[in-house]
Parts: sequence; C-alpha cells; structure tokens
Amino acid sequence: MSTTGRLTMYTTPWCGFCKRLKAQLAREGIEMLEIDIEQDTAAAEFVMSVNNGNMTVPTIVYPDGSAATNPSAKAVKAKLERLGATSST
Repeated sequence: MSTTGRLTMYTTPWCGFCKRLKAQLAREGIEMLEIDIEQDTAAAEFVMSVNNGNMTVPTIVYPDGSAATNPSAKAVKAKLERLGATSST
C-alpha cells in the first residue's frame, strides 16, 4: 500500500484514540489523509502487516514511509519536523 509522500492515518469510526489524535493534529495545523480500515480491506491488511497481525489504530504512516502505532501528537509533530514537513497534503 503506497502512502509515501504524505501523512496518512489509518482509523476506525469508533476509535477514541483516533479521534483524539485527529483533533490534536488539527489544532497543530497538521493535515493528513484519513483511511477507515473498516471500509478498506487493503488498508486493514496493511495495518495488520505493521502491527504483528493486529488491527491497531491509529496507525500513522509518515511521508518517508515509516509507520507508528498510536503515537502522541507531539511525536507526530516532531517526526514531521525531522522530515522537514509539518503538513503533507
């Protein structure tokens, strides 16, 4: 699943951690592509592939292709700053 080049968040509609992270990133002005793994089977398979077979969300994929599971907004912002991109749309 190609997500390289932009910040992508894999979510579900009922995930409280996803909603909180989305809101925190929005307050920081950080934009992302959001993908609901319940609506996209390829996305669900991708999430499982980076989470030892678990459908753990939020799973973030950074513009460089690296992934993180349930990161803090602070960690996402810091990683984007290291990559030289605070917004990836």
